[in-house]
Amino acid sequence: MNPEAAPQNLLMLSGDTVLATGRQGVFFPVLEEMARHFTRIDVISPRPGGAITTRSLFSNVFLHPNPRGKLTQVGHILRTARGLLRERPYLLITSHDYGLFYNGIAAYRLHREFGVPYVSEIHHVPGFPKPADLRERIEVPLNKVYARFAARHAVAIRVVNRVEMPNLLRGFGVPDSKIRVIPSLYLDVDVFTPTPRREKDCDVLLVGRLVKNKRFDLVLDAVGRLWRAGRVVRVKLVGEGPLKAELFAQAERLGIRDQVGHVAFLPTANDLADAYRAARMLVCSSTSEGGPRVTCEAMACEIPVLSTPVGIMTELVHDGVEGRLFAWDVDELAGQIAWVLDHDADASAMARRGRAAVLPFERRAMIANYATSLKALAAEARA
Repeated sequence: MNPEAAPQNLLMLSGDTVLATGRQGVFFPVLEEMARHFTRIDVISPRPGGAITTRSLFSNVFLHPNPRGKLTQVGHILRTARGLLRERPYLLITSHDYGLFYNGIAAYRLHREFGVPYVSEIHHVPGFPKPADLRERIEVPLNKVYARFAARHAVAIRVVNRVEMPNLLRGFGVPDSKIRVIPSLYLDVDVFTPTPRREKDCDVLLVGRLVKNKRFDLVLDAVGRLWRAGRVVRVKLVGEGPLKAELFAQAERLGIRDQVGHVAFLPTANDLADAYRAARMLVCSSTSEGGPRVTCEAMACEIPVLSTPVGIMTELVHDGVEGRLFAWDVDELAGQIAWVLDHDADASAMARRGRAAVLPFERRAMIANYATSLKALAAEARA
């Protein structure tokens, strides 16, 4: 039988907690495009951060969120996947591996039970290149143990950048033959695109979960230093998370509370693109990232980007050419923020070069590459 004539079914063990609530998070456009490449996609995910309102998308994508907590996730995956695997064949299982590795544990057990190959996807390792707290210091050696286990049993470990993660996995003892670089920057360059110059509603935009490893506190410290030097810098936070009250208390202590705005959630990609275009710059201060996606979206909108050297940023940004890099130093960051504000023409030229750097990550081409790569790995495993 021609393999292309057989059903092309994919089982995804995901960490997404948004889709089942009806909200269009970052995974929505990925699945929208992936649905064109597979007969059926089943997505098993943790308990969502809200009421479950959606069970299917695009006619051939089916969502299976856990109605209970994380401690029951392995059992939820196994029960749900066993039912699905008994009903129809699947080419491959993809496992988004992080945290407690419940997806990877379940993927391994399903592979042993049903013989379906699986791909471990490790987009980034918390604590690398820099730990945000004691927990992240522990996560690096735990990821080493897991990566070596996955290298023995998975058909491959997918990473999403070409330098940082492959080098880390090699240091963990994972052989090159098991490492597959499949980028996950899926940019809709028709949405994330520059528009004629518009009035800016903030100087510094921060986008992401309000959690420790984003290090938004470092950005507020830099803005506080500029305030004490007589400079008003307007900041907008876009995101939700447990550190919201702590960040606003910090802004109050620094005397910059009136300069810091907040938007909990932007429902569509168009809304996010508008937020980028309304900012003088985007700052990524993370200690670890796979992408980060937000920097590349801002670059596609021709917005100057300041970033720590995480994920793919050292591949895309040569300091001062496509953007600026800083090493988690408050004084350095304060100086770079001031530079963007004081050198509009140079910063705009840098932003144009930044857009050119990310255009190769056009969404449809990158997702088609992802789908093709998964099918090739499934064929490789069966061969």
